[in-house]
Amino acid sequence: MNNLKIFCLSLNPNHLDLIKKLNYIPVGLGEAHFGDDWIQDKKGNNIANKNKYYGEYTFHYWIWKNYLDQIDADWVGFCQYRKFFLQKNIDQKHISFDLLKQNVIKNIPPELNTYDCILGEKSFVDKYRFKFFKKNLIKIALSPSVIFFKKKRSIKFHFDVFHGEGNLDLAIDLLEKENRDSFRDFVNLQTSFNPHNMFICKKKLLKEYYESVFPWMKKCENIFGFSKLKGYGMIRIYGFLAERYLSYWFQKNTNVTEYPILFKDLSDYKNF
Repeated sequence: MNNLKIFCLSLNPNHLDLIKKLNYIPVGLGEAHFGDDWIQDKKGNNIANKNKYYGEYTFHYWIWKNYLDQIDADWVGFCQYRKFFLQKNIDQKHISFDLLKQNVIKNIPPELNTYDCILGEKSFVDKYRFKFFKKNLIKIALSPSVIFFKKKRSIKFHFDVFHGEGNLDLAIDLLEKENRDSFRDFVNLQTSFNPHNMFICKKKLLKEYYESVFPWMKKCENIFGFSKLKGYGMIRIYGFLAERYLSYWFQKNTNVTEYPILFKDLSDYKNF
């Protein structure tokens, strides 16, 4: 059994060779035509038609319903065609493909087996004061203390500004009691979360996570629906809800360590 398998999600069929050179498993999402070398989320039990709204979670749903038992690895991970887990921080300005290949995570060293999950380094939303100003002046006017007190720029405040006032609370109300109060405390009190819906975890945890997040997202459809969602912050609201929940769930239920995430689009290597 392999130590780790990482699925690399892409919207671009031209990324195939590069993903394979990283020794990752290529996953094609969206409306582009992908060949047989790609895993796709359109076969079997799937919600591929919701990709516009769910983002990478249509693939997670497909794995949950069709592929989980076929993964022959102790650890399973997920990255994206423009975001990668690194073994360590490196200069990201002019990174060649060879340097990328040398530095992405490919296996789990023995010292990490005391952990259950790897998440990306935290994103601190309390640093985004001027983004808040620009995005929602009315909310700032109603809560002027956030200008001076960083702790008040919580995950919930950030979500309200970028994804609709009160929507996170409405979604949390639909959670089962086991997580409802503790997740609400998490978003109200914390000013950081692990971003991008990227994670690496022990395979045995995947089923547990999926059984928690997907029934909740389905309930959220009854509130938000699809047809009236406008603008990126709302159209992709299900992915953004899951992003915050992922950070909470793994921190609550597993022993987590954090690794840096590199922002580098594989399309930059089109002449490689």
